[in-house]
Amino acid sequence: MAFLTLVEFVMVYLWGWLILTILASVAAFLLLKKYYRTEIAVFGIVAVVGLVAIMFGPKIFPKAFEYPAFLTTFGPSDGPALPFKSAFAFLKNFSKMEKVENIARNPNDIPPPIERTYPEKVKINLTTKEVIAEVAPGTFVNYWTFNGTVPGPFLRVREGDEVELTLTNDPSSVHAHNIDLHAVNGPGGGAVLTNVDPGETKTFTFQALNPGLYVYHCAHPNVATHDTHGMYGLILVEPIGGLTRVDKEFYVMQGELYTTGDIGKKGLQIFDAVKMLNGRPEYIVFNGKPSALTTNVKAKVGDRVRFFVGNGGVNLISSFHIIGEIFDTVYPEASIGGALFKNVQTTIVPAGGAAITESLLNVPGKYPFVDHALARIERGAWGILEVTGEENPAVLSGTYDAADHSH
Repeated sequence: MAFLTLVEFVMVYLWGWLILTILASVAAFLLLKKYYRTEIAVFGIVAVVGLVAIMFGPKIFPKAFEYPAFLTTFGPSDGPALPFKSAFAFLKNFSKMEKVENIARNPNDIPPPIERTYPEKVKINLTTKEVIAEVAPGTFVNYWTFNGTVPGPFLRVREGDEVELTLTNDPSSVHAHNIDLHAVNGPGGGAVLTNVDPGETKTFTFQALNPGLYVYHCAHPNVATHDTHGMYGLILVEPIGGLTRVDKEFYVMQGELYTTGDIGKKGLQIFDAVKMLNGRPEYIVFNGKPSALTTNVKAKVGDRVRFFVGNGGVNLISSFHIIGEIFDTVYPEASIGGALFKNVQTTIVPAGGAAITESLLNVPGKYPFVDHALARIERGAWGILEVTGEENPAVLSGTYDAADHSH
């Protein structure tokens, strides 16, 4: 499957040049053979092929067979295209890569609130790992991850803690990786201290100075390419005294996937750099894949629930909304210590940013949560908050059209 996919994208971007060269060679051969000997005609073919190679070779094969061809960018790195050398390394390592049954991080997988009243040294171990997983039935993507899921683990520390973070790049990886935590004060957010080749491990320490909910992500060039493959997560720096207590907490991150095949195309899908540069994702997802959060976000009537929402980007701003609920409290852009927003319908989650929302659940039913740029729902940006418990006619009464109370 991987080999056929590689052949497919090679042919898509090189067939025009191959056909042009063949036609020119045949035309030269026939013309020369008409007036000269066969040996001279053969020499003409060689001359045409050589001329094409000299004049157009650098364009046909830019930067060691960069994919897609002819891509010009002006960022600080070589650009988001994946060179053929990485493709061949991928084929070599394909059999060693883990095949993950479900790439999606469980939204309930959140460390509990911190009870201690003093700072301490916290040790965190993360592994960057490139895996194969389904994004949709029969459609597979080479995800790049922290600890094998998208997003990576939810990290929770306290303001004033000294954090020792160890990053290991799994030996099966094809690419080098690192980690940039937006909670870190210092160059690269730790990225300049954690560049790790496959099989390598590095450790650095930082002090958690500012309370807040922060994105972490891979910042190895090309940064956008690494992030859109799934390399992002959230780290919460709890304030001294902690956050107010709630009954349930959920972990949700929006991301974008750019595949050569259109949405739903079967088989292993190759990353499309041009679609990424143009901001045209095929999939816009919560926790790595469509439908990842449709059966595992549950609470009860009377619960106060908190959503930690992040946006891994790399292009879109998310407009987070729960259909049928109101955020009675929002920490705008995940600010802790600033002014809170009250009674908010939809909150903005910037690319590379986060938000914290809280709601009191009054009525049972199924509550879709979405990016309210609603066309994105069709690309996967939706989930369901399922609330069980007694009806509350004082808040809502009437005859439901559907038993699940959704709309």
